[in-house]
Amino acid sequence: MKILFLSRYQNKLSRGAENFVKELTLRVSKKNQVDIFADVDADSLSKIIKGKYDLVISINGRLQAFLASLGRLLGGYKLLTGGHSGIGLDDIWNIAFVRPNIFVALTEHQRAWDKKWGFGIKIIKIPNGIDLEKFSPNGPKIDLNLPRPIILSVGALTWYKYHSRVIRAMREIGEGSILIVGEGGEKENLENLGKRYLGERFKIANFDYDDMPKVYRSCDLFTLPSWSREAFGIVYLEAMASGLGVVAPDDAPRHEIIGDAGIFVDVGDADRYAEALDKALSIDWSKKARDQAEQFSWDKIAKEYERVFEELVSH
Repeated sequence: MKILFLSRYQNKLSRGAENFVKELTLRVSKKNQVDIFADVDADSLSKIIKGKYDLVISINGRLQAFLASLGRLLGGYKLLTGGHSGIGLDDIWNIAFVRPNIFVALTEHQRAWDKKWGFGIKIIKIPNGIDLEKFSPNGPKIDLNLPRPIILSVGALTWYKYHSRVIRAMREIGEGSILIVGEGGEKENLENLGKRYLGERFKIANFDYDDMPKVYRSCDLFTLPSWSREAFGIVYLEAMASGLGVVAPDDAPRHEIIGDAGIFVDVGDADRYAEALDKALSIDWSKKARDQAEQFSWDKIAKEYERVFEELVSH
């Protein structure tokens, strides 16, 4: 089978979507010919058609997916799109207007929502995965130069990740610190807020993706208070695979991903959020966290995709 991934920012960014492509292609390429088009090539309809592919997978959606959809008329390939942007206008566009041969939602909650827009479109659920060898409780750690216990939050420094909420909640806890890992336009605002409320108990940093397993192992708890439209949150899997418990927003997708490996709370309420963080710090989550992460092994997830690919191309 000849498969093409359209991933505009591959090798430029290390977000969930780009890591999804990296991990899935690593496994699927063992039995198939797999190409990745990045940068302008990811939106080049002529190059897509010339490649004579059996299956095209649009990662970025919108115009890219629409062009790839039109290309089926000449290219004769099947088209798969997915819900990497989360519930909202992107999903509506990528389902109702693009009309792919199959659409992959990342959670059951997302699949149920997407079905409202997918008349005649096959919509299935396959979650994101985690490399259980790379992200593990066992291995080297690093000195983060922060007072323990250290609560970790990982995500782009944008408004919808709501990192400010964990800073405000941490102010209510008398000990420990917050480490936020990420880059983005809200960095200065978050730094000012963190230093004002927490002083030396706060730090923003950025690490190469290959160093992130060390970062997780060097912390005591994970949290990410992002909005309910978060598509999935691979960072939750990375944290749990590393043996960390999670404090997360109390919504259906997060329950599905985290299961018994954490505490769910209204993260918009600083007092309740602080209570949940404080309680979670007193619990040994290591076994529950690792057990939950093992349900999302990339080897298992890749096999699910391979079955879908084979079924799609054979019809």
